[in-house]
Amino acid sequence: MRYNDEKYTINGNEVSVTRIDNDYCGNPRYVVHFLSIADTYEEALKISREIGGRVYRAKWYGGGIVFQSYNIEADLKQIIK
Repeated sequence: MRYNDEKYTINGNEVSVTRIDNDYCGNPRYVVHFLSIADTYEEALKISREIGGRVYRAKWYGGGIVFQSYNIEADLKQIIK
């Protein structure tokens, strides 16, 4: 397992994203902490589910939302307004 941290600037805010292992079909996946999206976990999940975000259940990353994406920066721009 390799994890790569990447940082993107969206609307003047720096968002930290962690690249995790691909899904079973080989599509790239990224984890974002819910505080980068909204103030509460429930609100962040509601917003992120509009573009396919799901709960990330790994114990080492608390409060994560996972996205399957080939262009995570564009997806973050859709979520973070």
